[in-house]
Amino acid sequence: MIVITAALLALGGVCGLAATALHLPMPFMLGSLGGAGAAVALGATSVLRDYRFPERFRTLFIGLIGVMIGTQVQPELLNDIGDFTLTLSALAGFVLLAHAGNYLIFHKLGGYRRATAFYAGMPGGLMESLVMGERAGADLPVLTAQQFLRIILVITLLPTGLSLWVGHPVGSAAGAAIVSEPVALMTLPLIVLAALAGLWLGQKLRLPAAQITGPLILAAGLTLSGGVDLHLPFWLIATAQVVIGVSLGLRFTGMTLAMLRRSLGLSLVSVSWMLMLGAAFALVLGQVTGLPFLQLLLAYAPGGVTEMSVIALSLAANPALVSLHHVVRILLTVGFMGLADGRLNLRER
Repeated sequence: MIVITAALLALGGVCGLAATALHLPMPFMLGSLGGAGAAVALGATSVLRDYRFPERFRTLFIGLIGVMIGTQVQPELLNDIGDFTLTLSALAGFVLLAHAGNYLIFHKLGGYRRATAFYAGMPGGLMESLVMGERAGADLPVLTAQQFLRIILVITLLPTGLSLWVGHPVGSAAGAAIVSEPVALMTLPLIVLAALAGLWLGQKLRLPAAQITGPLILAAGLTLSGGVDLHLPFWLIATAQVVIGVSLGLRFTGMTLAMLRRSLGLSLVSVSWMLMLGAAFALVLGQVTGLPFLQLLLAYAPGGVTEMSVIALSLAANPALVSLHHVVRILLTVGFMGLADGRLNLRER
């Protein structure tokens, strides 16, 4: 089993590097997921028939992703909350309306079962939606495809549309990037310890999606205290994405091209709905607050925090406003879905 796991992770790493060279979003997770999925689809089932990816190993890296998300709740972001009270409060309405529309799209139009439609419709929190959906018995390959397609379409369509609008490339296509600072070697044990402690805390408190929300909450609290820096180095983030991507890709047994085409069509409808809703919120809030429409549109677009912030940088917009709203959107989404998870009978058998 160890040899197969090591081989799969090596394959995932190579595919992640290839996806990076192709400038794909979330390359190490998307590349490793595609590589493992292709291994299953192309006949490796005889080798993998009795294989199970080590669950505790996977759980540790999910916890590390939770720590990574928690470190985005920076003290300086809290300093800006007073300036954006109205727009941040309106995010709650956006999340609820976006999710309600997505649920109808996936359940009524797509014919997905309730749990699959519910978690596929989450307008944020890719990893959280997968963890919650898996526990509720959702169709994990379909759910994974829909959540990845949400991010891919948003960070593809929105920069393309904005580039046409402003007349020059924006986002990573313009060469903008968010540079991460090097992480001291002595910080690594603290990061792992925070992940393990967060996993324990999440289980003890019976938090929704405890594997990720426990480490997230603990890391956010430690980051806000100002005494501990838990920022993950790039190589550790990439490794975590490879581990999670491979474990997800192995579950794509039975996923056909027809199913992927269907998922893509539904994602186009879903993303169009969320972008139009975000534009409506941005238009109204811009009139009320005087903030630029473009900045608010980026703040409400349901894409990745990093890419939306990069787009803001390339447009000389306010990246603090954009990143703050995306962090709050993800936290609201996870919070709302966690409350609903305990009250709605979504579990599928």
